[in-house]
This record gives sequence, structure tokens and C-alpha cells, in this order.
Amino acid sequence: MAATPDIRIAPGTQEWGQAAASLILSVSQQAIQAHGRCLIALSGGATPKTLYHVLATPEWATRFDWSRMVFLFGDERCTPPDHPESNFRMAQTELFQPLNIRPEQVYRMKGESDDATAAAREYEATIRRLTSSPAPRVPVLDLVLLGIGDDGHTASLFPGTAALQEDKRIVTVGHAPTGIRSRLTVTLGVLNHAAVVLFLVTGSGKAQMVRRVLNQESEADRSLPAARILPASGRLVWMLDHSAAQQLKKTSSPQGET
Repeated sequence: MAATPDIRIAPGTQEWGQAAASLILSVSQQAIQAHGRCLIALSGGATPKTLYHVLATPEWATRFDWSRMVFLFGDERCTPPDHPESNFRMAQTELFQPLNIRPEQVYRMKGESDDATAAAREYEATIRRLTSSPAPRVPVLDLVLLGIGDDGHTASLFPGTAALQEDKRIVTVGHAPTGIRSRLTVTLGVLNHAAVVLFLVTGSGKAQMVRRVLNQESEADRSLPAARILPASGRLVWMLDHSAAQQLKKTSSPQGET
């Protein structure tokens, strides 16, 4: 049975950042205690960037055992790593460099590859090696950070695309309707096997899609990529600010902290 979403609503951006950082700290500590490291898949976008700023502040940077964190990516645009729209570049600038994360702790997707399919296969092999999960076993990541697009996409799993239907590979090539079209992305299989999936969503512009994904009032809502993130045995947490949560039914209320 899939996990019931744990919906957490913060009154503002500052409180949201503190709550998200606190949850990630708790998850990382539990993972490190259990098996000596925390394997986290990062997301790109403006909202994670806000979180990375918080994590890099002195208040939070000193609380984490960063040496035991291993960083992966949930998706990447097919661009060089120094491209302005590269998820790796954003994480490198906002998180890895400020925290002095060692390069050997970071596993990026090679978006610059001439062969995106080969790059996806290579990244799948990397995840399988890190988790000692040969095919067909599905790897378990300790924490996956996700955002949500205006069309309900998450990672680079877009509505109506082949990547959303992929059920054999754990990394594949995704195709966006606008912007940089070609992407690398993890698939629903690995997302739904994660120990903790954390959606990071802020702003009133996301409120309608948050309502559709969480309330699932129609079949169209239930088929949205973000609505198909339903961890089989892990935790599913939605970290929202008040603006992003403003269209939710009153029955959706904040849950207690870990």
C-alpha cells in the first residue's frame, strides 16, 4: 500500500526553509546511523535553490555530517555542466562549493554527452553500483528531492511522454515540451522505492497544481506525473509554504515534525 502524503505547511518562506532543512537533517542522521551514509538525489529549480541557501548558512552547515553525504541528481538538462540551466551547476554554486563538498561525493548526470541514451545507461550503472543493486533489483535511495512544474511534471517526467511509462530502466531520456527539450531523468520505479521522497513547493503559482495532485479530484489529476509518486514502503512528504497550499481542502493539515 502506497504511503499517505505527509503534508507540512509553513507560514512563509523563512519558516519553510527552516522546516525543510530540519527534515533533511533528520533523514540524513537516520540514514547515516543505519548504514554509514546518506544517499540523496537533488532537484534543480528556484525552490531547491532557496533550500540550498539555507543549508549552506552557518546555522545549518555545522549540524550536518557532510562527509557522509553522497549526492546524486534526479534529472538534468542535456547541457554542459557549466551551462546556466544545468542543475549540477546550480548545486555546485549554491551547495557543494559553499560547504566544501569533495568532488568524489558528487555523481552528476553527463548532460553534455552526444548520446543521451548512453549517458542514461551510464548513470543507471552508477546508481546500481553505489547501492549494490544489480538489475532487476530496484535501488533504494535514502532521500529524493522533487519539485513540481506547472504541467504537473516532476524530475523530467512530463505528461504524455515515454519516460513516464518506462518500467524497466531506472534512468532514461526525458523530453520537455519547452526550453531545453532533451533531459536525463530517473524513472518512477526508483522514485517510488526511495526511503523518503520530499516535494519542495512554494508560491501561489503552484497552488492549483498542488491541489490537483494532492486532492486528485479527477482521473486527469491522478494521471499527472507528480501524482504518480507513491512510495511503496517509504515516506512521502510535501513541504509547502502557505501560498502553495492555499487551494488545498481544509482536511489537508500540517503534520507533526519528525
